Amino acid sequence: MITFNYETTFSLSYEEKLQSWISSTILDKGFKLGEINFIFCDDEYLHKLNVEFLQHDTLTDVISFDNTLGSLIAGDIFISIDRIKENAIDFKTSFNNELHRVMIHGVLHFLGFKDKLPSDKSLMTEAENNALKLLNI
Repeated sequence: MITFNYETTFSLSYEEKLQSWISSTILDKGFKLGEINFIFCDDEYLHKLNVEFLQHDTLTDVISFDNTLGSLIAGDIFISIDRIKENAIDFKTSFNNELHRVMIHGVLHFLGFKDKLPSDKSLMTEAENNALKLLNI
């Protein structure tokens, strides 16, 4: 089950399409869907989590808390809408494209993708791009 929660005035108008896309991405990688919660928030909310749980005193666009057990994918993905807006401008892309990239980025972490090393980041970006091609919105 994929749920969308809102700690800000932002809300999605096409939740079912995103649920289907994310589920397909998980199944295509050979995993099973457990429970994934997306929590959309602002910079202040996510910064507090970043400091409290990761000891990072910086702004970020996404934090994923992985609760995956074996091949059953589960966890919480917190996304700052403020960061998405700014990143879309910085990367010269649409808000929706940046939002979808960050959403699938969080899911890909649950599937074992990393992004700390340049080689890992390249694989993550490739997986994001492949998944984004399958999203029909």
